[in-house]
Amino acid sequence: MKTLGNIIWVVFGGLGIAIEYIFSSLVMMLTIIGIPFGIQTLKLSMLALWPFGKKVVRKPTSGCLNTAMNVIWFFVGGLGIAISHWLLGLLFYITVVGIPFGKQHMKLAHIALTPFGREIIES
Repeated sequence: MKTLGNIIWVVFGGLGIAIEYIFSSLVMMLTIIGIPFGIQTLKLSMLALWPFGKKVVRKPTSGCLNTAMNVIWFFVGGLGIAISHWLLGLLFYITVVGIPFGKQHMKLAHIALTPFGREIIES
């Protein structure tokens, strides 16, 4: 069932979202300061490409540097990304068929808000 959900997700927008994340990641990695943010955006792209069957958990070793980076991320772009996923999730929640896809957008919004110190695992 996860595979079918992922295939439908990719066909109806997941591929586009993943490509946007990869492109923005490459742009961020043009500067040395942007490399950590680009790596987090690559993490988002992998989740956006194949989200069903994956879970986002907090790393047990996350510390104050992750918190500082999340604060910078929040103000630079994380809030906008999270709001867009949140709105898309609400749009999908309108129909019964769209509820699983709305859940995936809410998962993406959660990690887009604070990606540092989080890890994506298979569930």
